[in-house]
Amino acid sequence: MIEQVTVYGYISENCFFYIDDNTKHGFLIDPGAEADRLLAMIRENGWVIEKILLTHGHFDHIGAVNEIREALQIPVLAFQTADDYLLSPYANLSAQFNDPVIVRNVQHVGEGDEIALSTNPQFSLRVIHTPGHTTDSIVFYAEHEGVLFSGDTIFKASIGNTRFPGGDYDTLVHSIIHKIFTLPEDTVIYSGHSEPTSVGTEKRRYF
Repeated sequence: MIEQVTVYGYISENCFFYIDDNTKHGFLIDPGAEADRLLAMIRENGWVIEKILLTHGHFDHIGAVNEIREALQIPVLAFQTADDYLLSPYANLSAQFNDPVIVRNVQHVGEGDEIALSTNPQFSLRVIHTPGHTTDSIVFYAEHEGVLFSGDTIFKASIGNTRFPGGDYDTLVHSIIHKIFTLPEDTVIYSGHSEPTSVGTEKRRYF
């Protein structure tokens, strides 16, 4: 089950619950704000969140991490270079709003890693490194379900902003063409700031 929740901090952002229907265990992806609301949803649905997963270190994707991690006592997983953003309010853009966000002590993952539930190892997500929006940007791909959580790498009818620290347009386009557009065309893309789309739909916009 995928539950998209649009949370509102300084800007709105989509975070996702990716839950195994059989065990009610799952992952929380990019909790950017409204920790109390997300924790209430977890309690009300009887979900057990095993890990928090981050697509990248911008403030609007990490703003609720510390509070949720403390409440649930679970690990946070991010790319191996994510500390460049998670430990820097300048790089993660929170300094622009005079509300610095710092996330420490995350577990690092790398290209090709599989993140699986302890209760159901078949329920897993593959890490794909897609730099360009940030140097630490990754997407999470569930091949068995044909879904991709893309963060800010690609949106419906758009791609990530490359004007922020670590952003590079050519690198982002390379990531999209060689990492995302090589996935099956019926793969559903769930992004941080748009409605869902598909790999095939977005390929046809560019080719």
